[in-house]
Amino acid sequence: MPESPARTTQDLPHALLERRFDLRDEAATLAFGERFARAIDITRLHTLQSSSERFHGLQVQLIGDLGAGKTTLVRATLRALGHAGRVKSPTYTLVEPYSLVIESGPLDVYHFDLYRFADPAEWADAGFREYFDAGALCLVEWPQQAGGLLGVPDLVFQLSLPDEHGSPGDSNEEEGRVLTARAFSETGKSCLERC
Repeated sequence: MPESPARTTQDLPHALLERRFDLRDEAATLAFGERFARAIDITRLHTLQSSSERFHGLQVQLIGDLGAGKTTLVRATLRALGHAGRVKSPTYTLVEPYSLVIESGPLDVYHFDLYRFADPAEWADAGFREYFDAGALCLVEWPQQAGGLLGVPDLVFQLSLPDEHGSPGDSNEEEGRVLTARAFSETGKSCLERC
C-alpha cells in the first residue's frame, strides 16, 4: 500500500478558522489532546445551555502520512475525555466505539480508520452514516479513502513533519509534528478557538 493514499477528499469550502500548532514531542501532543478534549466539553455545554438545539456532533478528519501521529492524537484526546482503558487503532476493525461521560453529559465517540478502503463505495456499504447523525464525536483517520462521501467535516487536523512546512531545523525536528487545524463549521470553530 502507498505511504499516503492518493485519493483526496472533496473540495472543502473556505475554512472559518485556521490555526497551526507545533507539537514538538509526545508531551506536546498529549497537551494538545487535553486542550481539545476540554474544548469539546465546553463547546457542548455552551450549545446545550444557549440554544434549544441539541449538540449535533463533531466530525474531525485526521490527515497525514503513516506515522504522522494521527492515532497518538486520538489516544491523547480519548484519555483526556476520561477513557482509562486501552485505545486500539481501528486499522482492521474500521471503527472503535467509546461511551464516555464528561461534564457536559454522555458522549459517544467513534474512532474510524479508513486506510484499508480500496473504493469510496466501501464507506457507503459499511453503514457508518448513522454514527455521524447521532450527536457523537467522530474521529476519522484516512478520510480521503471515502472520497467525498463523509461530507464537510467540522474540523480537519493535518499532521506533518516540520520540514514539510519549511520550518527551520532543530534537534527535535525528527520527533516533532506540525498540526494545521481548520474549522469548517461554527461548532468546529468554537472548539478550535478554545484549543
